[in-house]
Amino acid sequence: MKRILLSAFIFSSFSLYAQVRGIRHIILIGVDGMGANYLHDAQIPVMTSMMQAGAYTLHARCVSPSSSADNWASMFMGAGPELHGYTEWNSSKPEIPSRELDHYGIFPTIYALLHDQDPKAHISMIYDWQGIGYLFPAQAVNDNIFLQSDSMVAATAVQLIKEKKPTLMLAYFSEVDGAGHGIGWGTPAYLRAIERTDRHIGEILQAVKDAGIADQTVVIVSADHGGINKGHGGKTLNEMEIPWIIYGRNVQKGRELTSSIMTYDTAATIAWILGLRTPQSWIGRPVRTAF
Repeated sequence: MKRILLSAFIFSSFSLYAQVRGIRHIILIGVDGMGANYLHDAQIPVMTSMMQAGAYTLHARCVSPSSSADNWASMFMGAGPELHGYTEWNSSKPEIPSRELDHYGIFPTIYALLHDQDPKAHISMIYDWQGIGYLFPAQAVNDNIFLQSDSMVAATAVQLIKEKKPTLMLAYFSEVDGAGHGIGWGTPAYLRAIERTDRHIGEILQAVKDAGIADQTVVIVSADHGGINKGHGGKTLNEMEIPWIIYGRNVQKGRELTSSIMTYDTAATIAWILGLRTPQSWIGRPVRTAF
């Protein structure tokens, strides 16, 4: 019995406090509307190099419905709409009562976990869709910056990386989704928007190098959903499949991830890397096979 209890304790301690050594900075790059099935048709040298030098899948899935707020919430909150309660594209509050509320009055987010367990951590949120601002507690972050364009998001992210070297940063880009709604998913204009975003990602990676923290940093690139024609929210793979790319310190090189990955696994992976305790209400699993 003692041996069983000891084994259970060791497993529990590892699952709560596991950490990838040497990582001090994580940058989450979120690209609204960037469906994985369209990347093959775009010229994306930066993301391609990240996949070649890191781990990736183009078959990760978003939650249903394949819409924005419910999926960004899932990415930040380590659980799906059934638990966090955000169920619509523009949810500013849960339509279903959240299964759990933290002391900020919101379903637990990766940002609150980091702030509470490491008060010295610097957390930056940079985005150009106001809906993101409803999905995390402002009290838990150091920089809460809403801007008007993707180019402004990239420039501000570059500046903050160099000046503040944040522990966790979100750089959120909206213009790929805008091209999908305005002109259509998979159209030349949509692909050009992905290519512009790829250049912005390159600017962020260069800033990490310029800041001297490349050997301490992991970068994750993902999306909330894809799309079809001029919309999304349905159940086709063009809407449901999203890219999941991880690159940086101790990440396996050129590893195509074949295991099931859901968008809420992103929060769980960040928590695991940083050694954070996660709430029981989270169902996300860290993508350990990337390391």
